[in-house]
Amino acid sequence: MDTKKPANRTPRPKRPVRTTPATIVQEQAPHPAVDAPSYGPGVASRTFFIEAIDPRVDGGRFPFKRIVGEPIEVMADIFRDGHEVIAAALRWRREGDTAWQSVPMAFYDNDRWRAVFTPHELGRHVYAIEAWTSVFATWRRDCLVKQKAGVPINVELLEGRALVAAALARAGGRAGTMQAVLDAFDRTPAPEPLLQEELAALMAEVEARPDLTWSDSFPFIVERLRARTGAWYELFPRSQTNDASRHGTFDDVIARLPDIAEQGYDVLYFTPIHPIGRVNRKGKNNSLTAGPDDPGSPYAIGSDEGGHTAIHPELGTLADFHRLVDAAKAHGLEIALDFATQCSPDHPWLKDHPQWFKRRADGSMRYAENPPKKYEDIVNPDFYCADRVALWNALRDIFLHWAEHGVRIFRVDNPHTKPFPFWEWVIREVQTRYPDVVFLSEAFTRPKVMKALAKLGFTQSYTYFTWRTGKTEFEDYLTEITRYPEREYFRPNFFVNTPDILPFHLQAGERWMFKSRVALAATLSASYGVYSGFEFLEHVPLGPGKEEYLDSEKYEIKPRDWNAPGNIKDYITQLNTIRRENAALQQTANLRFVMVDSADVTGFVKESVACDNAVAVAIALGHGPYDVWFHFGDLQIGPEGARRPVRAVENLLTGERRMIEWGGLRLFIDPEKDPAILFRCIT
Repeated sequence: MDTKKPANRTPRPKRPVRTTPATIVQEQAPHPAVDAPSYGPGVASRTFFIEAIDPRVDGGRFPFKRIVGEPIEVMADIFRDGHEVIAAALRWRREGDTAWQSVPMAFYDNDRWRAVFTPHELGRHVYAIEAWTSVFATWRRDCLVKQKAGVPINVELLEGRALVAAALARAGGRAGTMQAVLDAFDRTPAPEPLLQEELAALMAEVEARPDLTWSDSFPFIVERLRARTGAWYELFPRSQTNDASRHGTFDDVIARLPDIAEQGYDVLYFTPIHPIGRVNRKGKNNSLTAGPDDPGSPYAIGSDEGGHTAIHPELGTLADFHRLVDAAKAHGLEIALDFATQCSPDHPWLKDHPQWFKRRADGSMRYAENPPKKYEDIVNPDFYCADRVALWNALRDIFLHWAEHGVRIFRVDNPHTKPFPFWEWVIREVQTRYPDVVFLSEAFTRPKVMKALAKLGFTQSYTYFTWRTGKTEFEDYLTEITRYPEREYFRPNFFVNTPDILPFHLQAGERWMFKSRVALAATLSASYGVYSGFEFLEHVPLGPGKEEYLDSEKYEIKPRDWNAPGNIKDYITQLNTIRRENAALQQTANLRFVMVDSADVTGFVKESVACDNAVAVAIALGHGPYDVWFHFGDLQIGPEGARRPVRAVENLLTGERRMIEWGGLRLFIDPEKDPAILFRCIT
């Protein structure tokens, strides 16, 4: 991107722009071909420079992301030689449409131009900028200058009349108004009819544009609000039973919906719900030998009962799944499904499409590995096999199958181990048919790979939050993922734990730490997730130095007492309630860390996209207690043109109001009671 903006700072105040209704333009954008040579005597070339265009990702190779119904600001440097008056417009359309919508661009400063438009349809779009010389506006400006200086303009008026007359043929229904101006001038050759603002506005629309110049077009994707914000709750459907000897069902999940909804979650995310293979099935704690009653890992997908489009028989039927989707919707919850490409050795594909899988030199199956770990219960398709077109289509059809049955959110398992071209293709294929589908990338891998997956189309991304613990770590990491250009395409989802990850900082089982971690996740990121058991402070590791759960739910049915004493469900409910009531917490990028005089307390302010809500947060990272100064400094909040310093704050739990004195607040935080303090900012 050519223009850089500082991370974690409020964008500079924007000049008010009059709202102009978008117009519909039917012609395609004429992007002239550039032939060599492009300069020299007698060689036609572009008059205008249109550069430093913002926003765009990697020069327009990948789309930037926005939410439907929210304004999009576009800025660009636009200039030409000479002193002629320049006009510019921003055009956009959905991919596949022929009609462009258009709004005028306004001069900002120093050859910088700005436009704001609001898309109201989901899907992939493109935008471009056009610029041209306004001959009539140039003529009018020069006439007014000469008139003010007392210079005769008789000849200039004749030139102006000729411009209006030449535009009549393009004026359509406006021709009568323009002809009346000409008639008035012909009767009395006074300057007023030709210099009136109304005529200038008409001519801006209908005059010829022989030097019209277009920029390249740049892609962006418009998504629903859930693409940016949401509280996720992850569970194993089979564990929603009250008896470890009885496999849970979809009806058991339905019975749990009121409790989950009351805690304020938005997304109910299931681990795979498909038939589980029997060949090489894993036993308890990932043992190589499974007992007759061991259910196996749900990530070993496929058996005689079916593959990725089938449902594990003990969970229920497709009709039962439909009832679950409808019941969840009635409780304000969306169902998210896990998409994992791996197959068990007895998946139907291995029999029906053996060419989709690799074998070793001795003819044996190549099982999945991540040395020193081995996954004998799964095999991976070969994405670059000779029959890859059929394989890719089959994988795409899995998404489409579940989308047809009401699923609009998919968490994708380990996408970084599959080809980048596949993800770019399949996400586009699915979203072309279902533009409201959300894809979450579960990729705990190298930073650039995680960001590349987001560019390729993943709506949200897992992050390193799970392992960040120190104040500087948080500030540096959030600065990285909220700066430009990352903020244009990378949407984080902060999971506090996962079935695979019990981070070391939770293994002591300290109540304040669990509260601190969920408060950090829920306030720093617009989207965050909790794997069930976290609310009960589950913390026993597989062994010393292991970031895995003992008696992992991946390998056994694990019923729980959902009202067990000592849980922090009420605390999570409070956080989710505050998130829903404060739009500032429903976005991530507009975040500014502030000075707090303790290495163990982080402080920050978040502001809503519309700049009509701001929340200040202080969270303890240690067991404390802490007596700290929260310093607002010169920070300002509010809508453009009316930004002001924070004058007071209101505690979002107690309702207590406090005035800001000497630029800040003195706060006392006792993590054993509550490690987080959240305030609504008042100007």
